[in-house]
Amino acid sequence: MLEALKAAEVDDRIRSAATTIYPALIEAELTAVIGAAPHERTDARTAQRNGSRPRTLATTAGDLELRIPKLRAGSFFPSLLERRRRIDQALFAVVMKAYLHGVSTRKVDDLVRALGADTGISKSEVSRICADLDGEVAAFRDRSLAEQAFPYVFLDATYCKARVNRRVVSQAVVIATGVAADGHREVLGFAVGDSEDGAFWTAFLRTLKARGLAGTQLVISDAHTGLKAAIGAVLLGAAWQRCRVHFMRNVLARAPKGNSEMVAAAIRTIFAQPDAEHVRSQLNVIAGMLGRQFPQVEAMLREAEDDLLAFSGFPVAHWKKIWSTNPLERLNKEIKRRTDVVGVFPNPAALLRLAGAVLIEAHDEWQVSDRRYLSEGSMALLDRPAPAKEVAQPALIAS
Repeated sequence: MLEALKAAEVDDRIRSAATTIYPALIEAELTAVIGAAPHERTDARTAQRNGSRPRTLATTAGDLELRIPKLRAGSFFPSLLERRRRIDQALFAVVMKAYLHGVSTRKVDDLVRALGADTGISKSEVSRICADLDGEVAAFRDRSLAEQAFPYVFLDATYCKARVNRRVVSQAVVIATGVAADGHREVLGFAVGDSEDGAFWTAFLRTLKARGLAGTQLVISDAHTGLKAAIGAVLLGAAWQRCRVHFMRNVLARAPKGNSEMVAAAIRTIFAQPDAEHVRSQLNVIAGMLGRQFPQVEAMLREAEDDLLAFSGFPVAHWKKIWSTNPLERLNKEIKRRTDVVGVFPNPAALLRLAGAVLIEAHDEWQVSDRRYLSEGSMALLDRPAPAKEVAQPALIAS
């Protein structure tokens, strides 16, 4: 073997060595299992060899054509290999990383071939490899949340396509993130299902509570059907902040296009006030002013007043960070960027796997970052009685 390696080109030496070592290790393991080498007669023999079957193993040194021994009775599979996997651990890691970064199956196949695996890799094999992520995703979803309180919880959903009962349907990836008492953000949980179903939201929030979610004072979300009722039923004592960005979109859908900029500018002045008293007063002024031309807009403002202005009951320093679900937009975009490559997922579990991996990655980045979402000092204000009047930045009040 040494002489052969000396004579071989440098690029061929690893392949030549692997071609010799793999069969030798497989044969040695089989001998230990059945208690006899080829053509050897021993009292300890437990089975007899019965030919072999071919097996292609893709490695970074190229494809290796191996022979897996068969037995007359029973079965044998080398521990060096893994059943239903024909690529080694190095390529396994490459395939999984490429999948998580939104590389298409065709491009993964090209990548595997470029690394020396001449036979490439099929779409189904990519899926089998990435199924190993399920354990990691499940462990993250089931972790305890009881170590600290999360005063602020954000809920949102993004939509992807998956096959359910042989039909392609839109499935929501719902995400819960929270701001802990020390000001850091965490991904609290996620699920795949119908976001317009109140029972789905209730079940999702109950899983968070069962894992120890506590100390929640404000929940920020869009007005998904059934969500507000689910928050009231599960997160007792928490206020609900309706996302101002989503609300603005709903309002502008009712206003004439030619007046949309004026309506939006007027509503924005509500959120530019220095304290809670002026915020509520300004909503009254703007609702009355817009109601002269757009009675539907006035009705929407007055109906949503309590939910839209829930943020005003919290420290002024937090307002810009808690009056919308904008903090989740970057997460949603990253999930969409990676899931759009797949197109249609074979089932909701596959969608959950990829979305979960993306969220774990974001969560880990938040944990190692020195930058907090809200300062620890400002978070301490939540436990103190509010002063008579807090001052933020001056703003003009429309008349």
